[in-house]
Amino acid sequence: MKPQDQVLEVWGELACFTRPELKVERFSYPVITPSAARGIYDAIYCKPSRDGKSSEFRWQITKVEVLSKPEYIALRRNEVKNKAPPVQTIERWMTGQEKPKPIFADGDSDELGTDKEGRTQRQTMALRNPRYRLHAEIRPWPGLEDKLPAFEAQFRRRAAAGKCFYQPYFGCREFPAYFRLIEDGSQTELPDLDIDIGVMLYDVFDLSRPGSATDPPFISVFRAKVTGGVMEIPDFHDDSLVLKPPRSTENA
Repeated sequence: MKPQDQVLEVWGELACFTRPELKVERFSYPVITPSAARGIYDAIYCKPSRDGKSSEFRWQITKVEVLSKPEYIALRRNEVKNKAPPVQTIERWMTGQEKPKPIFADGDSDELGTDKEGRTQRQTMALRNPRYRLHAEIRPWPGLEDKLPAFEAQFRRRAAAGKCFYQPYFGCREFPAYFRLIEDGSQTELPDLDIDIGVMLYDVFDLSRPGSATDPPFISVFRAKVTGGVMEIPDFHDDSLVLKPPRSTENA
């Protein structure tokens, strides 16, 4: 059973798809990454398995149509240095088993545990007014292929109604992405745009198998190029086009 092309038009005021080699001072790729596009589809519809530990399918991004030429804007933002604790710790806070320890942006050394502030200012080169038409397919995991029509119908119903589990975003959660389902197959005029992006992040998870919240990172990259306003995305399983690290025993 061949998956159908699920098309979304997405847009927003700002976006930042951070290049990993420029992590300290954030600098965005000129075009949305496959992982960020997958995140938008996941926000609209993802199907957990019965045990709730994994999913019943994954999204395969196939193509990105760039509807507006990349335009950068320089921003300076305050970022909190510390990370949120593990989920188990937060659950103990919620049940009163442990006293909450908030993350302070400012305060004295006793509160922060350091003589420095809990935040830092960083420069961000973000994209202004990004707009894309995304193409993706649902890929059920083995044994669930017969559910593909139901998965696709449920996604289209949710996307057409503007429903989502959480607000989709463009790289950073403070940059919301808005969406609409494209069902009529109409074509949008694309800008005359050719960009050799070079090596681009493909995804941070192993998309070859159902994952869980405790999986370690699995970074994959590919050679990205925009031709005539279109960036073709290779299939994750194409090892000649998508470069992946060796799989450890826990990733196998």
